[in-house]
Amino acid sequence: MADAVRRVDIDQPLPIAAPETGLVRVLGTRQLGALIFNATVGSGIFALPALAVANLGAAAPLPYLLCAFLMGLVGLVYAEAGSRVGGTGGSYAYVSAGLGPFPGFLAGLIVLVSDVAAAGAVLTLLAGSLVRLLGLSGPMWEGAVAVVVILALAAVNVAGLKAGARTVELATLAKLLPLVAFAVVGVFFVTPAHLRVTALPSPRAITATAGLLLFAFTGIEQAMQPSGEVRHPERTVPRGVLLALGAVTVLYLSVQATALGLLGPDLAKDPVAPLAAAAAVFAGGPGRRVMLAAATISTFGWLTGSLLSSPRGLYALARGGLLPRGLAAVHTRFRTPHVAIIVYAAVALLLALSGSFEKLALLANAGSLAAYFLCALALLRLRRRGVQGAGVPFRVPGGALVPIGTCALIAWVAMQALGRTDLEAAALTVVAGGVLYLLRPYWRRAARAGPGPAPSA
Repeated sequence: MADAVRRVDIDQPLPIAAPETGLVRVLGTRQLGALIFNATVGSGIFALPALAVANLGAAAPLPYLLCAFLMGLVGLVYAEAGSRVGGTGGSYAYVSAGLGPFPGFLAGLIVLVSDVAAAGAVLTLLAGSLVRLLGLSGPMWEGAVAVVVILALAAVNVAGLKAGARTVELATLAKLLPLVAFAVVGVFFVTPAHLRVTALPSPRAITATAGLLLFAFTGIEQAMQPSGEVRHPERTVPRGVLLALGAVTVLYLSVQATALGLLGPDLAKDPVAPLAAAAAVFAGGPGRRVMLAAATISTFGWLTGSLLSSPRGLYALARGGLLPRGLAAVHTRFRTPHVAIIVYAAVALLLALSGSFEKLALLANAGSLAAYFLCALALLRLRRRGVQGAGVPFRVPGGALVPIGTCALIAWVAMQALGRTDLEAAALTVVAGGVLYLLRPYWRRAARAGPGPAPSA
């Protein structure tokens, strides 16, 4: 049956795109795992423990287990899809290869809009935090800091994927150390009675809280966008995905349990900075300040990953002829999609400075779930069509059980967690995507008329 397998060359992974000769495959398991971990662990973990305790008391760790189960299924879907399709764009590449160009375009567009909206919001928060740490005040200073931060990160990522990936690794380590120290040191100061569950909450309360916490586990859809620059994706993608999501789950459960053990029900009294309040129990004022600084570092770390990963989604859409071809230009020296990086950074900065990102940010919740749902459906088609690269792909055991179960759970979570505004925003994105898709002939005619991207070195 070997002749029935539809092989896709590792450098030509998409039936909808030209060979990606301008980019280089330099990301290994460690770098990809750091990207996924960094995109997942943002500032949410510094505030969500209070919400979980307010809703469930001592049973607060239970919704984390439910979220970990769902994201474990999603991770398995991305692990297999990424081992079969090695093209740049992540969700866009996998859905395009499995379901066709239009569903793939919608998946890529939804992720891209969610990412850039979130980047604008995070940049605003980061600029505000840095201004306060520097003892400054006023919107002018916040705007100036936002410009400096986004220009610096854009320059690092234009200068080369290795430089950008190294920055992400350092930022990931910087955000990880204080959280690990909090969990490891704080466990010696917990009050066991605070961890005793006297009555189990209702399943509805657990699932409702899980719906709120789930978005602290999202991020893989952003981190997988440089998938065309991953070495040996058939091995690297599964290892990186499963390693990162496993580490995230252990970290979240440890942090939640330690914070609960330190403060008990009082953890819910500080919804803004509960980990800082918990750290003050055993480390006083310095501990509180360290955790506050760690939240700022974590925000910066997320933004570094966003500037590395998300422009690759913009680049991939342009390569597929779904956006202006100029966005697919690759720098002849640095071998990076420099135009896409600059455009993405500019849009994120404009959203941060204008404040108009607030409505777009509503897409983040629905966008992540939509990308996961489409990828799970695409995996079924990828298997049926025998799509794979040069190596033997990773295969999730259980046949169709995992992708179908993933779709069912995502639909259930969407009904539990998404409001009418989220769904309306998602519908608007689909309509806008349809309009952009109809403009494909115009982009292609413009590309043929113009000089196009510079050839790679």
